[in-house]
Amino acid sequence: MFLANENFPRPSTIILREKGFIVKSRQEDSPGITDPQVMEIATASNLIILTFDSDYGELIFKYEKDNPPSVVYFREKGNQPEFAATALLSIIENTSIELTGAFTVIEANNIRQRFYKK
Repeated sequence: MFLANENFPRPSTIILREKGFIVKSRQEDSPGITDPQVMEIATASNLIILTFDSDYGELIFKYEKDNPPSVVYFREKGNQPEFAATALLSIIENTSIELTGAFTVIEANNIRQRFYKK
C-alpha cells in the first residue's frame, strides 16, 4: 500500500506496519535510487509514496509526468520520528480523505490535495 521514501523515518514505518499496513521501504530495499526510479516502482506496484521530499511535486506537475503515483508529502517534520505515522494514521482513521490518485500535502494544521487528471 505504501512506499516509504529514503527520508521517511524508520520509527514511522514500523508503526504503520504494526497497524497492519504494507509499507515497502527505500531505506531497506533500495537505498540511493533516484526519485524517478521511486516513482516507477510506486506506479508499477500501485503504492503511495510517503516522503518529506518536495521534488516529487515538481517531477509530477512541472514536468507533467504521465500516470504519476500517489504521493503523501509531509511538509512538517514534527518533533519526533513517529510524527509522520501519527499524522497519516489520524488522516486515515478520522477523515474521508482519499490518498489514491492525488498529491497530498500534510502540514501542521492543514491538508491540501491536488488530484491527477484521468
